[in-house]
Amino acid sequence: MQSSAIEPSTSNVADDVAPLDLILGTAGHIDHGKTALIRALTGTETDRLPEEKRRGITIELGFAQLDLGDVRLGIVDVPGHEKLVRNMLAGATGMDLALLVVAADDSVKPQTREHLEILRLLDLKAGVIALTKCDLAADDWLELVAAEVRETVAGTFLRDAPIVRTSATTGEGIDRLRAALCDAARQVAVSAREKMAASAFRMAIDRCFTIQGHGTVVTGSVNSGRLCVGDSLELQPDGETVRVRGLQNHDRPVEEVHRGQRAAINLAGVERDAIGSGSELASPGHLEASRLMSVHMHLLANGRWRLKNRGRVKVHLGTAELSATVDLLGRKSLAPGESALAQLHLASPAVASWHQVFVMRSESPAATIGGGMVLDPTAEKIRAARGDGLALLEQLADPDPLQRVAAAVRLAGWNFWQPASLARTTGVDAIAPVLAELVERGDLVDVQLSPTRRLLLHRDTIAEMAGAIEKTLSRMHDESPHVRFVPLAPLRSKFAFLPSAALLEFVLDAMVRANQLSRRGDSVALAGRGPQLSKAEQKLFESLVARYRQAGLAVPMVSELVAEAKSHQKAIPGLLKLAASEGELVEITDQFFLHCETEAALRAKLIDRFVARQGATLSEIRETLATSRKYAVPLCEYFDRMGFTRREGDLRFFVAHGKE
Repeated sequence: MQSSAIEPSTSNVADDVAPLDLILGTAGHIDHGKTALIRALTGTETDRLPEEKRRGITIELGFAQLDLGDVRLGIVDVPGHEKLVRNMLAGATGMDLALLVVAADDSVKPQTREHLEILRLLDLKAGVIALTKCDLAADDWLELVAAEVRETVAGTFLRDAPIVRTSATTGEGIDRLRAALCDAARQVAVSAREKMAASAFRMAIDRCFTIQGHGTVVTGSVNSGRLCVGDSLELQPDGETVRVRGLQNHDRPVEEVHRGQRAAINLAGVERDAIGSGSELASPGHLEASRLMSVHMHLLANGRWRLKNRGRVKVHLGTAELSATVDLLGRKSLAPGESALAQLHLASPAVASWHQVFVMRSESPAATIGGGMVLDPTAEKIRAARGDGLALLEQLADPDPLQRVAAAVRLAGWNFWQPASLARTTGVDAIAPVLAELVERGDLVDVQLSPTRRLLLHRDTIAEMAGAIEKTLSRMHDESPHVRFVPLAPLRSKFAFLPSAALLEFVLDAMVRANQLSRRGDSVALAGRGPQLSKAEQKLFESLVARYRQAGLAVPMVSELVAEAKSHQKAIPGLLKLAASEGELVEITDQFFLHCETEAALRAKLIDRFVARQGATLSEIRETLATSRKYAVPLCEYFDRMGFTRREGDLRFFVAHGKE
């Protein structure tokens, strides 16, 4: 196949247009000539270790740079051996385009196919195919190999990629390969520049070592953003703060690095031993570690693995390899070629962002079985009882940023969140205008919690809480059928998990405005609940209230009212409690009620008589109220319970308006 006719630029780049930096990753079977090809392209020997040189294979990641004028490629040379797929996946982190290498004298082999599947799972958009060692094969054999390669990549992102015949030994095709790489780089240039400019800094660490006199140094491919000497970063997943002491890009000291570049970062504030496998560096607050992630996953169509619910897999996320249990959210299993929404329960905390790709491998025997994309990197467990859980995950995959942000806020529920965190969970960097539009169209509600504190809530979260409140109050009404208003204290206790008591008050006020409930002080009543009185019962209710108003303190006991009644005797105790719940009467004991006006008058009389004294005995209180012990004793005990008086021995001290 003919290579692209576009040659790499040799002109000087304009001063105001910096070269675009991208990451190129190699892929292919062991001993297919990846390292030799990179050496021919760049002049750099990426095999550094003595064992690599002795055995002639790549074991650890190797790095080089290829300057194509307006594009600079940071090349990551990955191992090809099947036992080193973990190292290959670590090197694949941050790739923008791929160079698939196939030896002309060997053709497509098992690791060629597995590496190709991994590249597909990493959601790459462009790449080039290189046939190496073409000096060792006849022309007719080369045609057969090229045909097999084209058949292998059919249906993948490399289906239309150029196949360039090369030889690192003779130099055949090296210039054509540079041109093809330049062409592929330009295909991803626009999206790469946008990501470089807009996002916070992030880099997965693929190597860590110590240099005497300098301290800890880490390397990686910059995934997003830019970084300068002196900046502070967070080392994830532990969240430790570190400072950038120095920077290098391909062994050259620099003052800043950015997305698409290889970076070596000299860190202050951390020891080498504190940096574990799979660690990442990020701008403060950009990433948050979690052991539960919601994802969209799929299994390879040509695989033989069926993944069962609660099955265990190895998840490769960034440069981390993590054991995980898969919750298929209601499904019993996933067959090869099938996709599903799922949750990954990770054995240890990890960091991710929205739409970040991951690869899954079986535990034993080790094989690539599938992969997917992260939808919610800091997820809460989705339970079967929550019917909208799967719908919200689907909404997180929506291309419309409004839908994604609305879903993320809905999933946050009542928890406080920062607008900056939505960039991680939705992939939307300019979040303020999106939030404003969601508020304007009513999807989000701005809740004032205090003079200086606000929270945006999804309208469905408020409706869900209103439903829970209604269910709780309905149960309380069932338990107290003769009471119209029920106390708020049990309700407040049930919803004490809310991060602010003002949230419950907000929903209660909204329910009052919607005529869903009535409120009186610290009591509430659901619309249509409480006792439903017949005409006769309503008439008896009104007559009882009137009688208590007229009787003053000389009221009959409940048993006396029942004994003298000619009808509806059984209804009288309940009607009196109903009158008390509605504020018409005051319940002193279950047998002794007063009209609310009488009770208030008694308080006022006692305050006028005794507030200036040191205390009053029961006899003095009885004389002041001009009543008998029958009424004075339960009244004094009632005043004690209500905090109107405080008993010390035989004396009671009066508390008026909070002052003794």
